[in-house]
Amino acid sequence: MATIIVQDKDASILEVLAIALQMKGFTTISIDTCDEELMLDIIDKERPHVVMMDIRLSDEDCIKACKAIKQKYPHLPVIALSCNNNIHEQYDQHGFDGYISKPFDLELLYNILRSHIQPTA
Repeated sequence: MATIIVQDKDASILEVLAIALQMKGFTTISIDTCDEELMLDIIDKERPHVVMMDIRLSDEDCIKACKAIKQKYPHLPVIALSCNNNIHEQYDQHGFDGYISKPFDLELLYNILRSHIQPTA
């Protein structure tokens, strides 16, 4: 089954996302920081299928982490989670492969994740 790294600074959002994703059979790894070194270490060890990161366009940490991830793993999908009202216009300018607006619809969340997960042979 697919492994997804979920990053959010809000512990309650992390918990809800982990439960919602596990209910659909995904394996989740939850982290509450956007430290790029930590993110790369976890990716190296866990080999996830998708990374979801909470971004605030005024906060550069997750944007820098996304760029570091895409530099080392250019084919690993990185999805922005955001409550920014213009995320649909700016996610790709920062290197993200897609976005999920907060608050999010679970079915939309599942569909976006499935669209980025390559089927296994």
